[in-house]
Amino acid sequence: MVKQIVKDAEDRMHKASEVVRQELVKIRTGKATTALLDGIKVDYYGTPTALAHIGNVGIQDVHTLTVQPYDKGMLDHIQKAIQSANLGLNPQRDGDIVRIPIPPLNEERRRELVKLTKKFGEEGKIAVRNIRRDAIEHLKKSEKAEHFSEDERKRGEGDLQRLTDKFIKEVDSLLTQKEKEIMEV
Repeated sequence: MVKQIVKDAEDRMHKASEVVRQELVKIRTGKATTALLDGIKVDYYGTPTALAHIGNVGIQDVHTLTVQPYDKGMLDHIQKAIQSANLGLNPQRDGDIVRIPIPPLNEERRRELVKLTKKFGEEGKIAVRNIRRDAIEHLKKSEKAEHFSEDERKRGEGDLQRLTDKFIKEVDSLLTQKEKEIMEV
C-alpha cells in the first residue's frame, strides 16, 4: 500500500513538472519555435481549429516561422488569427505561405519574460509540494485503516521527500535553462 501511494505521488509530480515544461516552451525567447503557435485557433469555416490542423507550421530560419495552409483560401484567416493572439508577432503573406518574423526582444521585455518564467516555476513547485502533502495525509489515514507500521509510514514519507526534492530540482533546472535562453542576445 505504501509503495502504491508513493508511486501515485511520483506520477502526479512528473505530470506537474511536464506542465511547467509545456508552459515554458510557449514563452518566446527571440528564436523561432513552432510551439509559439500551438495555442492559436483559426476560424475554419465557422469552427475554431488549431493552426497546426489547417496547415504546415515550420521553421524557415532562426528568426522566421512559416505556415503553409492546406487550403489557400485560409491565408487571410491565419494571418488575422496570429495577429489577434497578442504574441507580438506580425505575420506577412508571401504567395501561398504566411511568414512570421520573430523580432528580437528588448531588455525590458526579457526581464518581464524571466518574471513570467519564475511564476510558472513557482506554481510548479507549489503543485509538487501539494502532491507531497496529500500523499503524506493519505499515508497517515492508510496507516490506521490498513494497519501497517509507523516505520513503514515514515519510510514512505522519506521516499516522498526524496521525490519532492528530485522534482523541485528538475523544475529549477528547467527555469535556469529557460532564463538563460531568454537573456541570451
